Amino acid sequence: MQRYDRQLKLEGFGPEKQQLLHNAKVLVIGAGGLGVPVLQYLTAMGVGTLGIVEHDTISVTNLQRQVIYNTEDTGKPKLQMAVKRLQQLNPEITFIPHDTWLTPDNALAIIKNYDVVVDCSDNFGTRYLVNDACVMLQKPFVYGAIHKYEGQVSVFNYKGSATYRCLFPEQPEAGAMLNCSDIGVLGILPGIIGSYQANETVKIICGIGEVLKDQLLTIDTLYNTHHVFQVKAVAGNHDIKSLQADYEQPCDTGGVKNLSVKQLQQWLEEGRDIQLIDVREAHEWEICHLPQAMHIPMRMVGQVASQFDKEKPLVLLCHHGMRSRMIANQLYAGGFAPVYNVEGGIHAWANEIDPEMNMY
Repeated sequence: MQRYDRQLKLEGFGPEKQQLLHNAKVLVIGAGGLGVPVLQYLTAMGVGTLGIVEHDTISVTNLQRQVIYNTEDTGKPKLQMAVKRLQQLNPEITFIPHDTWLTPDNALAIIKNYDVVVDCSDNFGTRYLVNDACVMLQKPFVYGAIHKYEGQVSVFNYKGSATYRCLFPEQPEAGAMLNCSDIGVLGILPGIIGSYQANETVKIICGIGEVLKDQLLTIDTLYNTHHVFQVKAVAGNHDIKSLQADYEQPCDTGGVKNLSVKQLQQWLEEGRDIQLIDVREAHEWEICHLPQAMHIPMRMVGQVASQFDKEKPLVLLCHHGMRSRMIANQLYAGGFAPVYNVEGGIHAWANEIDPEMNMY
């Protein structure tokens, strides 16, 4: 009880509420900007079981807001590092890792085992998928979203309240809305919104306070304005019987990701299960190449793409990184994810990793 002493002393909380937290099972979708503060606070407060859905790796661009990770973690799986740090914070918590993206094929099987779902994804497709699965399984869904300097928080499908589709009936077309990798985000913002999401989760579990059901809280961090809008439940939005097959592809990968040659070297040394493809021409390959790479000239990639394993990361390599970027974009648009482009190509590898490589 010493660990939770300060919240146990709260009027209206006490050991009974702490026991409710201990018994609760919460699923957090995403261990990025929003997911990090949610996971940190729920772990610290003693939520007994935390499931984490995450399949991304740590990029240096994550570090200005995803403060559970360190510079040395760059290139490592978010899921693995998040669980490691959270266990250090509170070893009493049970963590259930789900090393995958949430898809229509696995959403119901994953979500059904939890009491509350906290969506910390960064794309519309996943939010609609989470909403529909939660409606089918009658699970409350804690929503958070960020955009530049502003954030939103709400609780959907809680005791018959409005759903996400009551607020946003139809998802925008793929690519219609830019994510934070395109437009930027204030580093502290996901910490603020994620903390609000964690707070709503605790209120749901413990039955305290006023839950943000049928309401949308908006926060503007530049001008310190908070607004609460009413959201009305719409007839028919609780009648979802099956998941769609055409949810927008998750963009948690932020499209094609950059991979430095040092990160690639680390992955190869670790024996990471990747598909490394060199798209240069045959005469370039003969001069120098990495023994772990497959040689498929760029003009041939489209003809053999169906043979690639969609369950394994694709890593594209060329001379300076420009041709491989083009092919990486095409593969990502074709449904492959995650896809990585090696920055600087084999030229950077020769300069930074293997100076004895015979370059041209």
